Amino acid sequence: MGTNSGPTVRRRRLGAELRRLREGAGVSVEQACELLRCSVSKISRMENGRVPVRTRDVHDLLQLYGVTDDAQREAFLALARESRKRGWWHTYHDVVPPWFEIYIGLEGDASSISVYEAQLVHGLLQTAEYARHVIRADNPEIADEDVERRVALRLDRQNRLTHESPPRLWVVLDEAVLHRPVGGTAVMRVQLEHLIKRAELPNVTIQVVPFTAGAHAGMGSTFAILGFPDPTDHDVVYIEEATGSLYLERAAEIRHYRLKTDYLLAAALRPDQSLEMIARVTEEMK
Repeated sequence: MGTNSGPTVRRRRLGAELRRLREGAGVSVEQACELLRCSVSKISRMENGRVPVRTRDVHDLLQLYGVTDDAQREAFLALARESRKRGWWHTYHDVVPPWFEIYIGLEGDASSISVYEAQLVHGLLQTAEYARHVIRADNPEIADEDVERRVALRLDRQNRLTHESPPRLWVVLDEAVLHRPVGGTAVMRVQLEHLIKRAELPNVTIQVVPFTAGAHAGMGSTFAILGFPDPTDHDVVYIEEATGSLYLERAAEIRHYRLKTDYLLAAALRPDQSLEMIARVTEEMK
């Protein structure tokens, strides 16, 4: 159980190990609840890595599950301590809802990010001005200073694309994204130029599903699949909604969205053709 990752992934790892130990010991969720004097939902959130776990609770659970090896116990307690540390994004906690903090943490530790976007340019590829208009449109009553804080967070997330050991980002866009002039023609033209420039990075691939593809596997289903360098950290499918998000982690769910991605890639233009289309649309906006 390494700890060379961010607190969100560490919480997921700890939760998965605690579930494995509980099931292996034949202990029910209700028995764990009785020990910690908590609700069933809290045990569920702990085992799903949605909340940090107190080291005292880990200590007590290890006793209940019959873990007596000192080295193993210390490894679990160290992971619990690490998982409670604040992520870099905590400085933006005033403008980040709790459900999105989870995603930021997962994104920051991901070694691969596969995305399908039907309406907008993905956040990791947005310019500041484009992001500003998207945030304002989604939150018409938000204060100007909060808009700028959210834009700053989005740009901070993008920095990892050019850091050492960046994630492999593969973005599939519906052609509609290219033609929606978010912020007006001038803003959109700069955004499209930015896409072409970002695609020059060796770790970034952009493909477009053209209108001529007709009905395709991604219709009505914007999503992201996050993969991690440690094989013990299973993939996550992230689906954002208006007031929250879904995190799908079951093997069957991951396979479904991996297959959906394969069909999308088959329907999309090749990367070079996609960039040609983006350049053509950009030229038409001048």
